[in-house]
Amino acid sequence: MKTYTTVLTIAGSDGSGGAGIQADIKTFGAMGCYGLSVITALTAQNTMGVHAIYPVDESCVAAQFRAIASDIPIDAVKIGMLGSAGMITTISRLLSELRGNPPVILDTILASSRGTPLLPRDAIQFMKEKLFPLASLITPNLPETTILLGLKDAPATRESIEEAAMKLLETGTASVLIKGGHGEGRMCCDCLLHENRFFWFSSKKITTDNTHGTGCTLSSAIAAFMAKGETTENAVEKAKTYLNEALHAGATYRLGNGNGPLFQHCRQWR
Repeated sequence: MKTYTTVLTIAGSDGSGGAGIQADIKTFGAMGCYGLSVITALTAQNTMGVHAIYPVDESCVAAQFRAIASDIPIDAVKIGMLGSAGMITTISRLLSELRGNPPVILDTILASSRGTPLLPRDAIQFMKEKLFPLASLITPNLPETTILLGLKDAPATRESIEEAAMKLLETGTASVLIKGGHGEGRMCCDCLLHENRFFWFSSKKITTDNTHGTGCTLSSAIAAFMAKGETTENAVEKAKTYLNEALHAGATYRLGNGNGPLFQHCRQWR
């Protein structure tokens, strides 16, 4: 009998379906994986922005996690919105209980795409200390990299981005992917530091307002490919290809009056 390849997302809920838990599970399904979820927060949001955030009690998060982990093998974990230092402590403790040492992909979400803070500044160092050493890969974008390292300006050259990746690696994470979508120019250049090697992934930027959930989708796709046994660099490359297809497909749709979602169901990767 076949068994599912499973991926657990630990993140907030986006009722508009563009990001968070909903985007993660859509992506897992598109990758041919079975999605599991632990919800850390409920949000009231739409394409115009985040209107309210309602954190889930940490004991409820722990109960969700343990109910799943006690019954279903987990092949990979994706972590998104956490919201507080207390939640970070809870998640770090729960990860230590996992059997099988599955890969853990940490999307370092500090704010929404429209700038709404999603993690207090005083919890950022806590995340670096508690969660980075447990992560197989962290996936900050350029603004997040700037905040995580306390830089005055975002790294803008290949040399400065590679230097930033090395500094992030010193926090204890196994690998670092710095996403370059916020960089200047017509190309999106992402830098992966893995096993003391740099891998660069470049693609032409896709002109669209429908980018809500881009970071969630990429990190979830990476987690899904790693759950299926791909190496880190291959998982990133395949996830980037999928993300670009989802962005292209999403550009042809109109949903809401603001920053619309990409289309995760653009292709079934079986």
